[in-house]
Amino acid sequence: MTERLSAAAVQVPSSTSNLGSGYDTLGLALNRYLVASFEPGSNALECVWDGTLANLEVTDNDNLLVGAFTRIFNQEGLIPCGVLRATSDIPISRGLGSSAAAVLAGYDLARAVLNKPRDDKGAFVEAHRQDGHGENAAAGLHGGLCAVVHHLNNPIIVPLNLSSRVGFAYVAPSKGISTRKARRVLPKEVAHEVAVRSLGRITTLVQGFARGDPELIRIGVEDELHVPHRLSLIDSAEEAIAAGYEAGAWAVTISGAGSGIIAMCDLENTEAISDAMCVVLSRAIGESNCLSFSAAPDHVGLRRLS
Repeated sequence: MTERLSAAAVQVPSSTSNLGSGYDTLGLALNRYLVASFEPGSNALECVWDGTLANLEVTDNDNLLVGAFTRIFNQEGLIPCGVLRATSDIPISRGLGSSAAAVLAGYDLARAVLNKPRDDKGAFVEAHRQDGHGENAAAGLHGGLCAVVHHLNNPIIVPLNLSSRVGFAYVAPSKGISTRKARRVLPKEVAHEVAVRSLGRITTLVQGFARGDPELIRIGVEDELHVPHRLSLIDSAEEAIAAGYEAGAWAVTISGAGSGIIAMCDLENTEAISDAMCVVLSRAIGESNCLSFSAAPDHVGLRRLS
């Protein structure tokens, strides 16, 4: 079987999602990455994890990357033998699309090892099936800012314009939040007027990103569907958000389902804003290992490295 296999490596960016009013719709690829590689061998599959993956509290059998990787082999009636390595600087359970990145990496890496071309549609369907929503997968696949629209039970990816004026600052506490837990706190129904206001806000947010307009972005990030319900799950989130605004952010909200928080701002001010939010978050929850960094959009998405 090893004659049919090639050594290969892929890279997938992280992604923030929701961005306030874009709940389960908007995704944006950012410049932190998962890199996965495979070296064929004669022994059973060996998995080696590094970076943020080193301390995963799941077995290899339950690992999303391994699952996507082996399913492609199983479809060919094959069992992968060799060394599967992955390293990542994407924080886990911090609202940066680590699950979607893992599925995309495993899916395309397996196809590369089997000398097959990319199948972005299949990769998106697989990641969407695992996550239950597709905006992180869409951004991870194609890069940039995009929307996922459900039409006749067929999710459609819509690329959106993003001004180069917009900078991003990120902060997260040491404690993560599972998407499943974050979904459980959401109401099953919302009032008609809330839905109408949400439609106006996401329209405003999309225009704000396209123009790099601080006021439109600030208005568009406001949300009633998920953010107010999830804030209580993140220690001192409201204080950190207030610190971001005080430091000059245009808008601040929860990144994905949390526990990360992301700010939109002038490019020159990203580091100062992330630092300001981290100081407040660290002081409030009594820890010194708060995670913070400036982030830039990734406009490439998934790519094969070899």
